[in-house]
Amino acid sequence: MTQPISILLCALGGEGGGVLADWLVDVARHAGYPAQATSIPGVAQRTGATTYYLEIYPQPHSQLQGRLPVLGLNPLPGRLDALVSSELMETARQIGNGLASVDRTLVISASSRALTTAEKMTMGDGRRPEGPLLDVIAAHSQRHHVMDMARMCQESGTLVSAVMLGAIAGSGLLPFTREHYETVLAGPSKAAQASLRGFASAFDLVARQREQAQYVEQVMKPAAPATVTSAVLPDDVAAKFPALLHPLMGLAHQRLVEYQGPAYARLYVQRLERLRDAESASADATCPVTAEATRWLALWMAFDDIIRVADLKSRASRWDRVTQEVKAKEGDVLKVYDHFKPGVPELAALLPQGLANRLLRWDRARVARGQAPWALPIKVARHALWGMASLRLLASLRVLRPMGSRYQTEQALIEEWLGGIETATRQSPALGLELARCGQLIKGYGSTNERGKDNLLHILRHVCGPASKLPLHERAAAVAQIRQAALQDEAGQALDLALLQHGAPARPVKEQPVLWMKNPRLQK
Repeated sequence: MTQPISILLCALGGEGGGVLADWLVDVARHAGYPAQATSIPGVAQRTGATTYYLEIYPQPHSQLQGRLPVLGLNPLPGRLDALVSSELMETARQIGNGLASVDRTLVISASSRALTTAEKMTMGDGRRPEGPLLDVIAAHSQRHHVMDMARMCQESGTLVSAVMLGAIAGSGLLPFTREHYETVLAGPSKAAQASLRGFASAFDLVARQREQAQYVEQVMKPAAPATVTSAVLPDDVAAKFPALLHPLMGLAHQRLVEYQGPAYARLYVQRLERLRDAESASADATCPVTAEATRWLALWMAFDDIIRVADLKSRASRWDRVTQEVKAKEGDVLKVYDHFKPGVPELAALLPQGLANRLLRWDRARVARGQAPWALPIKVARHALWGMASLRLLASLRVLRPMGSRYQTEQALIEEWLGGIETATRQSPALGLELARCGQLIKGYGSTNERGKDNLLHILRHVCGPASKLPLHERAAAVAQIRQAALQDEAGQALDLALLQHGAPARPVKEQPVLWMKNPRLQK
């Protein structure tokens, strides 16, 4: 339903507030729009503000087909489209009355002050600071324009009413063109010419501010998220699984092909087939265990390493996204620097197990001596030829990934997890489902990733393994509670408590080096 545009004009006595209201009504009627104005006078000449309330219907008479809208006589709190005032304190006073709202109201105000009686009665300097008043305007308006209307009046030789009219026109609030306003102001007299000058100065100022605000809003506006195209699952694979799994499996299959090639994606499918076969005896045709493991298995198999990071950072889609985010235009110079700090674990992950162990022992010995873990800070210029070439060279090492120590370690852990799910599913589908859900513990990288794997394996070995003291029918609920506890805190205190409550041992305490720091006071 179309609503009228509501405007409240506030002017001190003698400033031409009534003339401004008449001008706006004349502009609306000249443009063919319904309009209505009412006024509430102030206390006395130059000692009180006179407010004028206008409502202008945003549809012209030509579209109303003879119907006349019902327009209001007074403003309603929070439902004001524009508050226009010639004095800063008066603007804040009207906002204090609740008329303006942050989600709707445009505030146009003069920056000048007319001292109140209370300010004048103070023995010393009783002037109120302007800063809090400006803060009130900014906090309770959708957008605002505060300007030195007194200077504009002095330069153009007119009253503030013409300047206020120009500010309203420049804001774009009303469906009128600049010519509509100027036609009402035009005339042969010097007063009319002065009014046009005052109108033009305010119009241009507000129009510039409006353009700048729109530009800043456009620049700061977050880029629309890229749409994820649905990956097509090969027909021979799709025929083996329920249709409900096809969308997610398609994305996972595509990611693993990009990660390590088609053979690695086939390994993913074979692993899911094992889980599907394990729950074939279940009456649930949706294969809930397989469905739950679909995502977590793909994420684990596509673990992040420096090869994967280099591949992602050197893709053309990333460059396009960065260009869009910084609003770079054609001809702009865009430089992107990527910062890396690989440590010994990241480098050892690419080496065979024997060399990796030697390198890791060397780094642990450094830490035991009180030194920081070794790391190599690298700054790569993605925009430069050598930077792009180095990233692509590193990404091309994916053919060597299967020979690396981390790849072999991750595959062994994945097989242990999947084997536990298979065994548990044949014993109790509910237990197999809870173990599949434990895949969400594997996340992040570095110490976070290692901690998640340790937690999962501890649950698998001590809650579901042969050493577990729990009856089979209680294990599913226990795994669910322990998994939730593992997600509560980084230190794992809730996890250890939950393990003990279900008869499982707490996680073993890992040794941490104690570093002794010299007291600078004792060095003097």
